[in-house]
Amino acid sequence: MRDVAKAMARALAGLAHRRMLALMFLPASLAVLAWGGVVWMFADDWARGFAGWWAGTALRELAVWLGVEGLVAAAWVLVVAGLLLPLALVTALVIVAVAAMPVIVGLVADRHFPHLERRRGGSFPGSLRNAAVAVAVFALLWFVTLPLWFTGVLAPVLPVLWSAYLAQRLFRYDALAEHAGPEEYALIVARARGRLYALGALTSLLYFVPLANLVVPVYSGLAFTHLCLSELARLRQSVKGEK
Repeated sequence: MRDVAKAMARALAGLAHRRMLALMFLPASLAVLAWGGVVWMFADDWARGFAGWWAGTALRELAVWLGVEGLVAAAWVLVVAGLLLPLALVTALVIVAVAAMPVIVGLVADRHFPHLERRRGGSFPGSLRNAAVAVAVFALLWFVTLPLWFTGVLAPVLPVLWSAYLAQRLFRYDALAEHAGPEEYALIVARARGRLYALGALTSLLYFVPLANLVVPVYSGLAFTHLCLSELARLRQSVKGEK
C-alpha cells in the first residue's frame, strides 16, 4: 500500500502543473455536455414512454389511492439522473484514457522517470480496444448485479468494486503503452494486480465527493501513471540485478 499512497500523493501534487490545470475539468465537462445533450434530445420521449407504461400498471392505482403519485414522478427523475451520472463518469474516464493519457504520461515521465527507456509496446488502436473491452465488461458486471442494488445486498460495495476494475483496466494499458514492452506489461499486470485494484478502489471513492469528482478522471490518470511507471522501473532494476 505504500506504493499506492506514494502514487496518490504524487498525483495530487501533479494536478498543480499548468498542463494538468488545463486538462483538469475538460473530460468531466465534455462528458456532462454529451449526456446533457442526450437528455435534452430524448427527455420528452423517455417521459412519454414512462407515462404510458405507468398508466397501465396496478401500481399507479395504488399510488393514487395513497396520494403519492407525484412522488413517483420525482422518483423517475432521480432514477434517470442516477443512471446518467455513472455513464458520464465512465465517459470522462474513457476520454482521459484515450485522449489525455499521452499528455499525462509525458509529464510524469519527464519529471519523475527521465531515464526510463521507451519501448513502445502499446498503440492507439490498442488503447481503443482496451477501452472497449473495459467498458463492455464493466457494463456487463453492472447489469448482471443490478438486482442486488434493489435488494440492498452489497449495494454500497459493488459500485466501488466495478469502478476499481474499470479504472485499473483502462489506465494500466495507457500508462505503460509508451514505455513497456508487451512482456513487461504482462508481468506488471500479474505482479501488481492487487496494487492496481487498490488504487482503483481508492480513486473510485472520490467519485462520491461533490466537486472533487470533477477532477477524479485526470487525477486517476496521474496516479496510475505514477504507480505503473514505478512498477516498470522496479521490474527493470530487478532484471538488471539478476544479470
